[in-house]
Amino acid sequence: MTARTPNAPAVLLIGAGDPLYRGYALKRLATRYRILLLDAVPPTWQEPYLTAHRAVDLGDLTALRAATDDLADRYEIGGVLSWGEFTAAHAAALAAHLQTEGPAVVAVRACRNKAHARAAFDTHNVPSAGWAPVSGSDDLRRAAARLGYPFVLKPAAAAGSAGVIRIDRPTDLDAAYTFTTGAADSHQVASAGLVAEEYLDGPEISVEVAMNHGEYTAAAITFKTLGEPPYFEEIGHLVAPALRGPATDEAERVAIRALRALGLAHGVAHVEIRLTSTGPRIIEVNPRLGGDLIPHLVRLATGIDLVAAAADLATGRTPDLTATRDQAAAIGFLYPHTTGHLRKLTAETVLTTSPWCERAVLEQQPGARVAPPPAAGLDSRLAHVVVTAATPTQARLRLDHALAAIHADIDATHITKAVAA
Repeated sequence: MTARTPNAPAVLLIGAGDPLYRGYALKRLATRYRILLLDAVPPTWQEPYLTAHRAVDLGDLTALRAATDDLADRYEIGGVLSWGEFTAAHAAALAAHLQTEGPAVVAVRACRNKAHARAAFDTHNVPSAGWAPVSGSDDLRRAAARLGYPFVLKPAAAAGSAGVIRIDRPTDLDAAYTFTTGAADSHQVASAGLVAEEYLDGPEISVEVAMNHGEYTAAAITFKTLGEPPYFEEIGHLVAPALRGPATDEAERVAIRALRALGLAHGVAHVEIRLTSTGPRIIEVNPRLGGDLIPHLVRLATGIDLVAAAADLATGRTPDLTATRDQAAAIGFLYPHTTGHLRKLTAETVLTTSPWCERAVLEQQPGARVAPPPAAGLDSRLAHVVVTAATPTQARLRLDHALAAIHADIDATHITKAVAA
């Protein structure tokens, strides 16, 4: 089947997302389903994959219901799907409105508030982190006394590591509080407050889970690479079945316990975990597909199509989660080394001639003002590359080689002069 397949079931998609990081998902979805899109603006790049669309405020559930009813008068909607952080709860509500399959709305909302999720983990004895809600600087100091140093401060309802910072000493408290509250304000989630959490040591992974009416399948494990502290910017991901073992098996069990504690029983989930010295412990649960092309890596490495699985589950079908490949796939992100204006961004020809480089995408244009994290969060990225290999070691080497083949010329001169002035 191809895009706009006439006889396929229709899926209502709430927000298409960024073309660089969700374009692959829309393309995959269109090979199996007709897509009815609700998005904030009329479609551009999405148009070839759509059967119908409506422009609507994605934050307004009443407006979303009205647009959904309008489309339902014209099409038989088989299910509702969202892969966005801020649209997941509304998508669950619309699925309930249409009486199609979907996660419980209350469970999705619990995931979206880290304090509510931590409370559920505590109630159900899920290995997690010590935590405390923070609504002011006095709360932050009390949390520091309780949790000890280092500890982590984050917005309760943001996404993409925005505003997340490790606090190592008392003298860092005020600056960290300003940083995190600023991020919460900019993402319009300040009303949810902040959360202070125990710092968890060890490598970070995510478990990609498919849920079919309370039956849980851990489809893949993603190994993450983080940037320099005190921030938690994700700078790379690796999916490689060869790396699964006793530690990841235990992490899968902990992930499923977390999902049950939250009441998530249907759909897909991206569960972030630290493999600490005392065992796997939950960082957070996201009731959606993983971002940063993680489902694409899963498909390259294992053959499992998580986009198709999410849509199948939303329409009441049983997804095929059979692995048909056993290789490694990795993505890496290039960030600027300094603040300034981008003169030039180039990629060596090896990235277009090497079969192991699945894609190399330059994300910024010359003249753009750029800065290293956390200045602009995910928008700080200059480029990303995806590589495949037979082994995890080979994938890591190829990823390093690919990132080294992208060159950024950044003019920081006038920035330095402005600061000095």
